[in-house]
Amino acid sequence: MTTLYGLTLLFGLALTLAYCEAKAWTWAAALGVAVTVLALTTDGSWLAGWLAVGLLVLAAIEPLRRTLVVSHVLRAFRRLLPPMSETERDALEAGTVWWDGELFSGRPAWNVLMDIPHARLTSRERNFIDGPTETLCRMLDDWQINFELRDLPSEVWLYLREQGFFGLIIPEEHGGKGFSHFAHSAVVEKIASRSIAAAVTVMVPNSLGPAELLMRYGTTAQRQYWLPRLAAGQEIPCFALTGPMAGSDAASIPDRGVVCYGEHEGQQVLGLRVTWEKRYITLAPVATVLGVAFKASDPNGLLGDAEDLGITLALIPATHRGVRIGRRHYPASQAFQNGPTSGDDVFIPIDWVIGERAGVGEGWRMLMNCLAAGRAISLPALSSAAAKTAARLTGAYARVRKQFKVPVGKFEGVEEALTRIATTAYSIDSARRVTCAALEQGHEPAVISAMLKYRATEGMRQVLNDAMDIHGGRGICAGPSNYLLNGYQGIPVGITVEGANILTRGLIVFGQGALRCHPWLIREMEAARLEDEDAAVRNFDEALTGHIRHLVGNVARALVLNVTAGGLAPSPRRGKNAKWYRQIGRTSASVAALADFMLLVLGAELKVREKISGRFADILSELYLMSCTLKRFDDEASPQEDQPIVNWIMLDGLYRIQQAMDSILENVPSRPVAWLLRIIVFPYGLTRRTPRDRLGHQVARLLLEPSATRDRLTTGVFVCDDPTDPMGRTEYALTMTLEAEPIEAKLAGELKTGRIPVDADPVETAVQNGVITGEEAKVLEQASRAVRGAIDVDDFDPAHLSPRAQVSRSDAASAA
Repeated sequence: MTTLYGLTLLFGLALTLAYCEAKAWTWAAALGVAVTVLALTTDGSWLAGWLAVGLLVLAAIEPLRRTLVVSHVLRAFRRLLPPMSETERDALEAGTVWWDGELFSGRPAWNVLMDIPHARLTSRERNFIDGPTETLCRMLDDWQINFELRDLPSEVWLYLREQGFFGLIIPEEHGGKGFSHFAHSAVVEKIASRSIAAAVTVMVPNSLGPAELLMRYGTTAQRQYWLPRLAAGQEIPCFALTGPMAGSDAASIPDRGVVCYGEHEGQQVLGLRVTWEKRYITLAPVATVLGVAFKASDPNGLLGDAEDLGITLALIPATHRGVRIGRRHYPASQAFQNGPTSGDDVFIPIDWVIGERAGVGEGWRMLMNCLAAGRAISLPALSSAAAKTAARLTGAYARVRKQFKVPVGKFEGVEEALTRIATTAYSIDSARRVTCAALEQGHEPAVISAMLKYRATEGMRQVLNDAMDIHGGRGICAGPSNYLLNGYQGIPVGITVEGANILTRGLIVFGQGALRCHPWLIREMEAARLEDEDAAVRNFDEALTGHIRHLVGNVARALVLNVTAGGLAPSPRRGKNAKWYRQIGRTSASVAALADFMLLVLGAELKVREKISGRFADILSELYLMSCTLKRFDDEASPQEDQPIVNWIMLDGLYRIQQAMDSILENVPSRPVAWLLRIIVFPYGLTRRTPRDRLGHQVARLLLEPSATRDRLTTGVFVCDDPTDPMGRTEYALTMTLEAEPIEAKLAGELKTGRIPVDADPVETAVQNGVITGEEAKVLEQASRAVRGAIDVDDFDPAHLSPRAQVSRSDAASAA
């Protein structure tokens, strides 16, 4: 046996041990046996092998390892460890780790995702969506709301109260609907497909507005008093966190509350004197009760020894003395109520604090835990509504709108945009559904909710940009007939609120996720902060050895899975999508290895390297969307007609991940490390390619005519069949266009024969010649008028810029 052959065997053994994350004693025993066999069967010197085995034996002896190595590493680690404030700790500990932890692990256990039941509505929830929510959508006129009233009509406000839209999440025992997270999301989605202003008005009371805070942290008395009033719409709430000097850095709010005694309802009671200035507060102009966040202090020690108590949340009636509601904001020309609020030295009794006395100083933890779930519901629902509505209406418009006698949807440039619209709508909706289902199982994945909010709103931006491009002049002319422009104008609202996307991408998803989801890093940090040195060394040793096995294992897995093109990665399903499950597992191993090396090379500096963190955020969020896409397809037992959508999402996602990893490797400070990682991650170079044009053609075609796939893709949004309605006109035009096409084909054949004179009416002549019937001629006329109604835009009085009642040069009512 040659020495080279022996080295190959040793390498294979080491790779196997690393892949399985074997412990030190296993390494020592396995390599000891292997080196002994090789020493007896070959002529080579195996001194290096014996030294390696000896070091492994020493490393396996815990007392020696902890004394000679771990204690020194711990001291070095403490010097590098950045300080962590209480607010940072609360944010880091908020929520739970779920599938995000598996994606970070490098060896995702697919059962963690697959065991989540498919999201479904109960019959009561379905009846509410098909009944009151459908009725509400038919009451909404977006032009009237945003450009005439600058508010919801009074009858809509009344309907929202009467039907319980403000109490969707409030338990039935408190007068609410007690709906699931998925039902809550579905209601918001359907309303948002008709009106952003109405959707936002429903969203706020059902989140931090402050029903959720009361349900989770309020006292029994607070819940019994406030929840029935909120559920009935008797109280309109808002929540005030953001101020002029504290936006993304909400933990640094300057608003203050000083613990003191003061007069309330004729009695001296313990409370706080609060001063605040807030802005961008949704529903503030119409709110009857404000949730206000401020930093509490206790200089006189009335609550204990601590002076700085931390962020505190309180409910303050808008009519309370000293409360001021400012003049309205008008965010992105959206008519939902929004404005500032302030107060100077406003005394409130301590039982107005959420949680009363025990809630003082607990506000930041409350907010972070609620946002861990809340980010996954409202804005993803709004984004899904925008994407699916755009997919349905843009596909129809691209089919009825012709240029050069060809539907514009059949031009490859438009087809390319339609493909992006369809696949983005499917992936956003898939992630929304799966995440809501996870919330129902008790998960509160803070990192996933952040990445979902970021990717859903960015997807909405891409979809609406593409939709506007396809509609052209039809999309940019404002008026009652324009169903697209208002959503397009409102894009920045979704991008900005609940954590601006630049911040979320650059700091939260990977910056927080790397600590929150890493199986060992947070344990190392906790051990390093222990005051008991023996306990610190012991705990740090367990975490450090686990981290080393994890790192070595991910490097081995990444190398093996990349060399085999993912062939050895596990898949939870058989069939056509098995290869995609394997590619996600393969990519997870690569990303985990890459992330650990970047943490090792950059250390605490990675916290400010937002470009690198942002690329990791893109990769992880892409993996999440891809995972949810596969799970939804399998959960719904989707027919093969939907497979092109899934294939396109997978191919496009893997290509994007490849480009992001390549960019990370280009920016690794140590070039030798970058070279080593590139061999592990890309052993054959950059092999991923964008989806082929033929696949894009298959996807785009799904939007261009009515089908079961089109209905599945856009399920959950408001679909109008009224040809006098702006949205209904386009649907009606699509129906009439498809009905008229066979008749037009017969007419075109007659024209080619030359039997119809040039100066004659072709339709009338065709009827006279018996080519088409009179009824078919009426269909052609109806189709022509329907298309004209769908493509025409509004005009205005030049002096007053007031909309005319009718669409210019068309009569939508007669088109019916």
